[in-house]
Amino acid sequence: MYENIIVEVENYIGTITLNRPETLNVFTTPLAKELNKALAELDENSDVRVIVIRANGKGFSAGIDVNELKGKTPLELYETTSLMEQMNLTMTNLKKPTIASVHGFAVANGFGLVALCDMAIAAEGTKFGATAINVGLSCIGPAVAISKIIGRKRMLELLLTGRIILAEEALEWGLINRVVPKEKLEEETKKLANELAQKSPLALQITKKAFYKMADLPLEKAIEIANHAFTQICTLKDAEEGINAFLEKRRPNWQMK
Repeated sequence: MYENIIVEVENYIGTITLNRPETLNVFTTPLAKELNKALAELDENSDVRVIVIRANGKGFSAGIDVNELKGKTPLELYETTSLMEQMNLTMTNLKKPTIASVHGFAVANGFGLVALCDMAIAAEGTKFGATAINVGLSCIGPAVAISKIIGRKRMLELLLTGRIILAEEALEWGLINRVVPKEKLEEETKKLANELAQKSPLALQITKKAFYKMADLPLEKAIEIANHAFTQICTLKDAEEGINAFLEKRRPNWQMK
């Protein structure tokens, strides 16, 4: 079904693996289309509560395949760019939480994909960078997501210099949640994904939607959205089930949707 990625579902966790290791998992038109399609399908799959994005090979992703940019008219370039950055809209609209599991390197569009995930775990020494400026291009697309995390000054430093930062600095900047030994990356990613998968799926989805909706709003409007979200969660059958399970000292039986 897919040629550039691998999609698996197990124990309520949907995993997308970028699978073009021979090209450092660079973004091509086929890969971009498959990634967006798989994300949308997993988001609608009732057997999936959490989505993990990882990669095979030496690293996560080296960005856009520059061959995609050669010999095209401005209109064709715009269409290609829009496709490569479609993941910004796709991931922003996902209901389910996402986790990036990163090793080796995540630069340019690969860096942007990590920033778009709700959470990220990286192996020690993983390299991150908005490196397109080094070849006369720009990571202005990935900067949309990254800048919301690290702010203007740091984003402009990365964007204009192409400087590489390591996982340890990315953690300090808030770009990732955890740094783990390389041999522990898969284990720690599964542990976090399983932790989320044990929560009420509906409560997770409502919380995520409300968080992003209120993130850039003034205090009064943000509190209003938070209050509505909490009220909505309280009316769920999962809320009643969760409270009863807590009082009865048993594992809750969440709704599947």
